[in-house]
Formats: sequence, C-alpha cells, structure tokens
Amino acid sequence: MEAAIDLHIHSALSPCSDDDMTPNNIVNMALLNGLHAIAVTDHNSCDNVEAVMKVAKDRLVVVPGMELQTREEVHLLAYFKDMSSLYSFRTQMEQYYNGIPNNPDFFGHQWIMNELDEITGERQQSLLTSLSLSFEDTVELIRRHQGLPVPAHINKPSYSVLSQLGFLPPDLGLTLLEFSQNFPFDFLDYPNSKFLISSDAHELGQILHGKMTIPVENITIEGIYMYLSRCFI
Repeated sequence: MEAAIDLHIHSALSPCSDDDMTPNNIVNMALLNGLHAIAVTDHNSCDNVEAVMKVAKDRLVVVPGMELQTREEVHLLAYFKDMSSLYSFRTQMEQYYNGIPNNPDFFGHQWIMNELDEITGERQQSLLTSLSLSFEDTVELIRRHQGLPVPAHINKPSYSVLSQLGFLPPDLGLTLLEFSQNFPFDFLDYPNSKFLISSDAHELGQILHGKMTIPVENITIEGIYMYLSRCFI
C-alpha cells in the first residue's frame, strides 16, 4: 500500500517555528491534508514527540525523530523505530550539546507541550546551536541507537551537507537523502540514492498535501522504518 508522508515537521519547541505548531494542530492539519504518517523533527530535541503521538493515537503514524545540527552546521535528520531508541539516543546526544541560553524575544519560544496543547515547560538552552560532534560522528551515534540518518534539505544553500562540507562523504553509506523543493537539484548527480520530499514545516500551512508517498507493507512505525532502512545500500 502507499503511505502519504511528511517526515520533517517542526513543533513549537523549535524556536524558529510558529507557536501554533502545537501537537493537536499538527496532527489535525496532517489529517486534513490526507497524510498517513509524519515525523516531528525539532532541532536538537524531541520533547514534543510523545505528545504528538498521544494526540494522533491510531489516526496517524508518528515516526520518532529529531533534526540534529552538527559541529559543521550541517542539518541531519534521524529516525528511530521506537521511542525508547529515540530517548536512548537523546541521552547520549545531550552530552555533546551545550547550547547558549535562548533569547525568546529574538529567536522565539521553545515550548514543551502535552497532548492538550498545554505548555508544560520551556527549553532554556538555545536549540539552534551545534553539537560538538562532527557530521561523521553524529551519523555513527545515530546508527548505534538503531536510528536512520538522513541528510536534510541537501540542496539548500545553508545548513546542508553540500553547503557546509561541499560533498556527500562517500564512505558513510548515506543513500537516502532529503531535498528541498525550494532550490534546484540535479538528481543525476546521485544515481544510487533515493530521495524524500518533506515540508520542513515551521508553520501549519507548509505541511505537505500528500505529495510524497512510499510503498509499505503496513502503515505503522515499523512499516515506515522498514521502508526507510531498505533505502540504505
């Protein structure tokens, strides 16, 4: 069966995201847009993923995920097969993260919310700063926790592996790539790769309308994870 997905959505936890990117608003907009599965991938944090899952229940699959910023300022998506793997990764990842205090007046708030869209906390460290890990080491850390690393918006002129490193390291086996619809990209340069289209939504109106579909045996976290894992050679 075909699953309509958007695997790069930011909640109100990401300071660059609108405050109305609440768990209920994200889930309801995804359902209105005909999506079967989403991933909430906030910057260097996953504090709102569980709340989105609780809202979605059995109406929408929520793949556990996060968007990391490496030492080189490369953005790297990470998807996990379950919440325990995501939380295990977070415990290790936060050892390499020492964000400066966030300035909400300038960057925006970093709201932690529950399934009722109630604010239960606010992250004080800026989530827009980099890990002290290199791109290669971040990829390896993700994999050690059974995660799937996917370079984000590879053709974006900033915060992408191509803009920051100038090339895709060939020895890392990164054959699943996300590209941005907003910038030109020559797929012929990567004949052995598969690609994800995602919204990188920071506001509700940006969430995809079923533009990206993938073949899965079951529309479950396991089914989505299995498809993604098969994209790696």
